Amino acid sequence: MHPLFWLTPVGSVLCLLFAWYLSKTTKRFDEGTDIMREIAQAVRQGAKAYIKRQYFVVAVFFIIVFVLLLIISLLKMLPIFVPFAFISGGFFSALSGFIGMTQATNSSARTTNAARKSLNGALRVAFAAGGVMGFVVVGLSLLDLSAWFIVLNWVYRHLPEAQKIQNITATMICFGMGASAQALFARVGGGIFTKAADVGADLVGKVEAGIPEDDPRNPAVIADNVGDNVGDVAGMGADLYESYVGSIVATMALAVAAGLGIQGVVIPMVIATLGVLASIIGTFLVRTKEDATQASLLVALRRGVWGASILVAVVSGLIIYYLLPGHFGIYWAILAGLGAGVFIGYSTEFFTSDHYKPTRGIAQAAKTGPATVILEGLSVGMVSVVPPVLAVVVAVLAAYYLSGGASHPELGLFGVAISAVGMLSTLGITLATDAYGPVADNAGGNAEMAKLPAEVRKRTDALDSLGNTTAATGKGFAIGSAALTALALIAAYRDQILQFGYKLDLSLMNPAVMVGLFLGAMMPFAFCSQLIRAVGRTAGKVVMEVRRQFKSIKGLMKGKAKPDYARVVTICTVSAQKEMITPSLMAIIAPILVGVLLGPSAVVGLLAGALVSGFAVALKMANAGGAWDNAKKYIEKGALGGKGSAEHKAAVVGDTVGDPFKDTAGPSLNILIKLMSTSSITLAGFVLRMTLFK
Repeated sequence: MHPLFWLTPVGSVLCLLFAWYLSKTTKRFDEGTDIMREIAQAVRQGAKAYIKRQYFVVAVFFIIVFVLLLIISLLKMLPIFVPFAFISGGFFSALSGFIGMTQATNSSARTTNAARKSLNGALRVAFAAGGVMGFVVVGLSLLDLSAWFIVLNWVYRHLPEAQKIQNITATMICFGMGASAQALFARVGGGIFTKAADVGADLVGKVEAGIPEDDPRNPAVIADNVGDNVGDVAGMGADLYESYVGSIVATMALAVAAGLGIQGVVIPMVIATLGVLASIIGTFLVRTKEDATQASLLVALRRGVWGASILVAVVSGLIIYYLLPGHFGIYWAILAGLGAGVFIGYSTEFFTSDHYKPTRGIAQAAKTGPATVILEGLSVGMVSVVPPVLAVVVAVLAAYYLSGGASHPELGLFGVAISAVGMLSTLGITLATDAYGPVADNAGGNAEMAKLPAEVRKRTDALDSLGNTTAATGKGFAIGSAALTALALIAAYRDQILQFGYKLDLSLMNPAVMVGLFLGAMMPFAFCSQLIRAVGRTAGKVVMEVRRQFKSIKGLMKGKAKPDYARVVTICTVSAQKEMITPSLMAIIAPILVGVLLGPSAVVGLLAGALVSGFAVALKMANAGGAWDNAKKYIEKGALGGKGSAEHKAAVVGDTVGDPFKDTAGPSLNILIKLMSTSSITLAGFVLRMTLFK
């Protein structure tokens, strides 16, 4: 065991303690008036009811898969630890999402109440709540990694070092499958819930009834607020937990083939621990003045991310110099990942913020109706794919060749993998800036429903508008990191197959590889189709229920009666659980079927096709959706006639199309491409035994 390894469990404990400190900090703030507390409690109850039902469904799935993996293990086609690693990954992924969601629902009213006094106070509360999500994800990830590494290092202590490391990483990479499966259920189910509620609330409330967003008369308004937490907080947390774990373990696995020994295995964990310390320091840099504009609010958040990134960039050079003398090129690979992450954030902001031409162009298109809004948004989404793809291309080439890939290909692949670790190293603070958005959004809803003074809603709207930008940036970051992580996982899958003595033919002239590429490229489209239709079906049920309540509850539209919020929450919950099953199973079943019918070479093609296609489609959907949303908000600020105008109604239609793009289908693709890879690695031995394509 390398001495520097012990920094990782220490870093995980420090990270969790800091998350506890942030949670305690937010609890010192008051939730405000009785009506504010009542609204917050309704959201909390809805979120907990949804999560309880979802986790029951997921638990049944995990028990079934655990039994199947255990049987395969007893048949000597998998290491015996794999089923338990699968459960471990899923459990910690679920726990991180649950803690983050609980913190978010406990903080929205506190943010609203803080906004009654100052903008800076509201920012601090919301950001601290997001920080709990960020640091819990990182802390639990490192804790899970550390525990498994310690246990497996002891179990395989009698083996030669190279074989010991291979056995350790082969098992550890399998808990990525559990984390991926849980993340996909959280993203898909939460995404269907939140966007069905959002679309239903907007179509009937804003467009048909002409009432404001978050108006308490709208029966879907509580479900909309619940959805922000179960989708954008719990779902995002589980998603990035999996990326974080996957990138570290894939890099550890590739260190063996690169000939870097135990030092190479320890490097990704040490870099991740360094990122924890840098992120903690970065959080103290986030503050703003009372009269801050959205631009200065964005700078306040970025100051923390920049500070953390600079610290990682400086200190990681010293770590590489000390641990891997003669391989300093790996340091440039880490910088390539950090740089790509920052660039993707800027690119996403350019295409989705209403400060720039693309989003304002969508708003201008509203002059001629919903059709042109949708066309312009699709155009923006498509062109927005170009800069991030180029950034990833440059990062991959730089990481591969600067780390020595020209003379040592395995070392180059390790460089690509460590670049993903570099990109995700500051996840603690990066996720905090993303998870803060739903808290601010709920705070605005609380202010509207509690009928607080206009200046309170103005402050929460400023935070919410910023949250839309940081959320879009976070999605771009998640997609970019998923691409690099999936690339590393494909390389790890290749190494896993080679260890079984199977010769891969990865030539494009091999029809199995070509067929795999076609099938992989098709997967994101089939997957997204399922999710968008699910949102549409569930939103239709919400629309019918909201219309029914508007007509049947006397005095509702005059504010003299309360709507039945719980009924809409129940509709969204039941439908989301039903609709998430089929698309989630696709990611696990597809690699097994392709492997059994066409062989491992076709699986590599499948994974590569899904990665390339899924990366581009996810970027297009996330950015188009973000741009539609911010174009609507740009008009709501007073541009082109403001709220209630024909342009505003056209923009609302565009936003309802964009909602399932940016918050359901797009983000779920990150997990699809990673779950396909981890499933392939986990079940490689089984597929080789069962394949018909010898």
